[in-house]
Amino acid sequence: MSGHNHGCCKPHNDGIFGERTELIFAILSGVFLIGGYILQQFSDFDFVYALVPYLFSYFFGGFFTAKEAFEEISKARFEIDFLMLVAAIGAAFLDKWAEGGLLLFLFSLGHALEHLAMNKAQKSIEALTKLAPKVAFKKIDGEFREVNLENLEVGDILRIRPNSTVPADSILVNGRTNINQAPITGESIPVDKEPIHNEALDYSDISYIPDKHRAFAGTINGDATIEVKVIRKAEDSTLSRLIEMVQQAQDKKSPTQLLTDKFEKFYVPAVLILILILNLAFLVLDEPWSASFYRSMAALVAASPCALAISTPSAVLSGIARAAKGGVLFKGGKPLEDLGTLKTLAFDKTGTLTEGKPKLTDVILLNNSSEAELLSEVIALENTSNHPLAKAIVRDGRAKLPAEYQIPQLSSSEAIQGKGISGHINGNQLSIGNLELFEGEDLLDSKLVKRIKDLEKDGKTTMLVKSGDHFSGILGLMDEPRESARPTLMRLRELGIKKMVMLTGDNQFVADAVAKEIGLTKAYGSLLPEEKVDKIRKLSSGKAKVAMVGDGVNDAPAMANSTVGIAMGAAGSDVALETADIALMADRLEVLPFAIGLSRKAHNIVKQNLWISLGVVALLLPATIFGWANIGVAVVFHEGSTLVVVLNALRLLGYKSE
Repeated sequence: MSGHNHGCCKPHNDGIFGERTELIFAILSGVFLIGGYILQQFSDFDFVYALVPYLFSYFFGGFFTAKEAFEEISKARFEIDFLMLVAAIGAAFLDKWAEGGLLLFLFSLGHALEHLAMNKAQKSIEALTKLAPKVAFKKIDGEFREVNLENLEVGDILRIRPNSTVPADSILVNGRTNINQAPITGESIPVDKEPIHNEALDYSDISYIPDKHRAFAGTINGDATIEVKVIRKAEDSTLSRLIEMVQQAQDKKSPTQLLTDKFEKFYVPAVLILILILNLAFLVLDEPWSASFYRSMAALVAASPCALAISTPSAVLSGIARAAKGGVLFKGGKPLEDLGTLKTLAFDKTGTLTEGKPKLTDVILLNNSSEAELLSEVIALENTSNHPLAKAIVRDGRAKLPAEYQIPQLSSSEAIQGKGISGHINGNQLSIGNLELFEGEDLLDSKLVKRIKDLEKDGKTTMLVKSGDHFSGILGLMDEPRESARPTLMRLRELGIKKMVMLTGDNQFVADAVAKEIGLTKAYGSLLPEEKVDKIRKLSSGKAKVAMVGDGVNDAPAMANSTVGIAMGAAGSDVALETADIALMADRLEVLPFAIGLSRKAHNIVKQNLWISLGVVALLLPATIFGWANIGVAVVFHEGSTLVVVLNALRLLGYKSE
């Protein structure tokens, strides 16, 4: 008899009355049981008249129990259903038809209600599989025609109507809309989307395509008709991988579940030996064998570990289902339990605690020219560069300029590798770059160098602007902390996370500036990926548990070495989904306290369930052995405890972040 996947955990296939067949059979069993009991106790009819409803009660109550028991016996496994069947047949053998009928009625009723309750958790997960539509409108010879999803290829153009579901991972090529991404990322507010200008973009690494151009399979279009280009086949979409991983997660056992399974391996043979010994009690006690046999049947019901078997899987299933609905993917019971016990979190900086893109934060004038004049010349020159800092200057510089301001014409430009850029505007030379570009120039006095160094101490990347024969300005750029970073870290501290550190490849100045602004315990800068791993190992020395939160790309080794790896913004990122134990599907740091709170709630419910299931056995077994409780009492408590642990676990489906 195996310790897991007991009959009490497995839903049956639909019968003649659909998914409620088992419940209807259980009710019929109860109706016939009452009929037989009334005829036996309160009428003058022969017992044979009572026997007929009892037999019907046995049939309806024992149908699914027997079906499952024989399925297991054919695989050489003896499970709880078999033991219940033996106990019921034993009661009938002793002419205790009413008690045997009560056992089968309550056992089948308990299981029917359990299966309905567990199906509720299962359906929360299966709802994911119904998110994608079955068909899409594909452009063929200039017309849009309906095709099956499996016939879509990368590069196909699709039309998506208002309020309909996106059929495949794609990019917008025509039309603007807002898309409800909640089914995939858990985001409550629809996200604005706009068409991509460069349709010829290479999709081999789609993680570089900005989110505003992307649409995930299973998300819901707003009120506009849009056209999209498919960038992933249906079977490779984020939704497909999410479904596959959630299904795999259900099969991965938690530490408590593994411990329970180990316990049951020893427990079940011990129970069987005890039942055998109780059968022989008549040799020692002054009682007939029938009394010893009856006692052993009652003890068998009392000792069956059905509630224990389902206590952890039901909580894990409900927890994973609730998390998926909130945009968090737990890859199994282990991370679900582990996350709630952590006291240390390590964060990557770029894209996790910060926005992941530089912003123009400072424009300092060094002579009498206006800010608009300086910026217009800088934009004209930087517009010729593909460097991320140049793009940030152009983007944010334009936002600062008055709308009517003209950008001057550039006559030539030249990039100076690792230092900056130089060009000519109206015959005047303009150079923008770091201190190295202007090294050795007389104009570069100690006062100016100090101003630049002070900005860098605040975590800024600086650029000096030289126009003709004088320095005209200093530009400061910074990858700014997310707005949500500080409040999220405060919430984590309230949840009892004692230590929060940052591990980054950026210099220590930048690391310290960000850490100070958002309230981290400590920041470690200038780290290579292997040095991040060393820091994680030091943080988790002894019995300490540590989680690494990152984007899953360059943080993969550190995640692999932490107790729990958490990937940010994992929707659409293959690497993040593969390497992390927990994936926050949306690029939202504020989901982290919800995940930790849910994990703690799941951990508590698992503990409560174990106490309930083991407590009932501990009370009931001695009561049946010493004859204080009969089969009827044992059945009521046995089935009651099983149902209580399932309903307790289902509370997780309604979990709300405190």
